[in-house]
Amino acid sequence: MNEEFQIKNRVAESGLINFDLTDLVPEGVRKGIDLKDFLFEGLILKEKDFREKVHKLNPDTYKDCYVYIYNSADAIVPLWAYFLLTAKLTEVTRKIVFGNREDLEILLMHNTIETYDFTDFEGKRVLVKGCSDKEIPENAYIELVEQLKPLVKSLMFGEACSNVPIFKN
Repeated sequence: MNEEFQIKNRVAESGLINFDLTDLVPEGVRKGIDLKDFLFEGLILKEKDFREKVHKLNPDTYKDCYVYIYNSADAIVPLWAYFLLTAKLTEVTRKIVFGNREDLEILLMHNTIETYDFTDFEGKRVLVKGCSDKEIPENAYIELVEQLKPLVKSLMFGEACSNVPIFKN
């Protein structure tokens, strides 16, 4: 083919590294446990009843899952109840948190970003992908910038054809 009509991929030639934060989302099933289901009439924690329900809980239901424990009832639950439930499941789950699904996702992304090796991005131009098919907590983007700022030459957000410059070192 004639060289003057050859199509060039300027993005590929630019040395720009495309980074998709969804690649860091831990794979695995997420399951929630509502403490309301362990309360007497959904309102009161009776220790004996609570312990019985926790004892009857099948831990295999949560095997290799990311679990979030929450309380949708308008009831005060003592801290030891969370301890008891966590102790029952901690050996089979990947992670257990107190809070809702969003709290779980924030913590999972925090842990992943904190332990990810970003040294390959040192001195490079990085474009963080803006659109994704997975839900990413906003806090993950903040933590990503904290990790990348000391390393990268420049950081952009969006798509190669339409991006927002964040900073240049």
